[in-house]
Amino acid sequence: MNPDGLAQTQVAYGRVSAFAGHLSLTAARGADGATFLKSQSFRAPFHLSKPHWEGRVLIVQVVNPTAGILAGDELRMDLRVTEGASLLVSTPSASRVFTMPSGSAVSRQSVQVQAGAWLEYAPEPLVPHARSCFLQHTVLEVEPGGGLLWTDGLMPGRLGRGEAWSWTRLVLDLTVRCGAELLLRERLDESGASLKRLATLAGSGDGACFANWVLVAPQAGTDPSWMGDLNALQREGVRIGVSTLRGCAHAWTVRFVASDSIALREITAAARRRLSVLIPPLHASVRKF
Repeated sequence: MNPDGLAQTQVAYGRVSAFAGHLSLTAARGADGATFLKSQSFRAPFHLSKPHWEGRVLIVQVVNPTAGILAGDELRMDLRVTEGASLLVSTPSASRVFTMPSGSAVSRQSVQVQAGAWLEYAPEPLVPHARSCFLQHTVLEVEPGGGLLWTDGLMPGRLGRGEAWSWTRLVLDLTVRCGAELLLRERLDESGASLKRLATLAGSGDGACFANWVLVAPQAGTDPSWMGDLNALQREGVRIGVSTLRGCAHAWTVRFVASDSIALREITAAARRRLSVLIPPLHASVRKF
C-alpha cells in the first residue's frame, strides 16, 4: 500500500497503534583507543545497522524499517558521547512524514557530548508530505572541550507528486548549550506555503532545499579561514551563511539553501571536506558502507 493509501486507511478504520519509538546510544572510548557502544536501546521505528570503527570515528547507521512517520507517532532519540569517544550517526534514506488527515507526530532529540569527545549527526533530509504536521524538539549539550557537527536537512516535499510546500505545519525547535552557557535558542514554526515565500526570497526556486549545521569545534576556532572558503563555494542558486553563536568563540551555525537536493548534497559535502582539514573525524564517509 502506498503512503497516501495508508493515511486513508487510518481515516476509514482507525490506526491500531501509533509508534512510541526510542533510540538511546552511549559511545565510549575503549582501552585500545577505539570507540564502542557502551550501551544501546532501540524500538521501532528505529533500528541500528552493525557499527563500524573507521579508525577515527565509530559509524552507526540508524534505519527506519517502517513506511515512515505517521500521525500519533512519538519518537525519542538520546545520544551520549563520553570523554575520548568519537561517533558518527547517519541514516541511509530520507525521513518521510506522511499525510495526516488529523493529528501530528512528535520527535524529541537529546544529545550530550563530554569534554574531549566528538559527535557528528548526519541524517538524510526530512521530507514532509502534503497535509502533514510534524514537531521536532532538539536539545544539544556540549561540555567545554567537546565537539559537535549537527545537521538538520529539509526538502520541500514530493516534487514529482506536485506536493512541494504543501505540509500543514512544521516545527523545528532547537536549543544549544555549552556547559552552563545557552548558545542558541531558535524555533521554526511554519506552514509549507509560508516557508516557500522565504525560499523564493533566497532566489533558490520552488525546489529549494535547506540544511542547518550546528558546529562546535575548538579546532575550527584556530583557523577562521574556513568561513571565507565556505563563502567562496556559493554560486547561482546556492547560498551559505555562517554565524558565530553568542558567548562561544568556537561555535557556529552554518545555513545552506540550494535549488534542489542534488545541489544541497554537493554543497554540504564540499563544506564538510573543507572542515575535515581542521577536524579529522570528518574524513569519514557519511554514505552507506
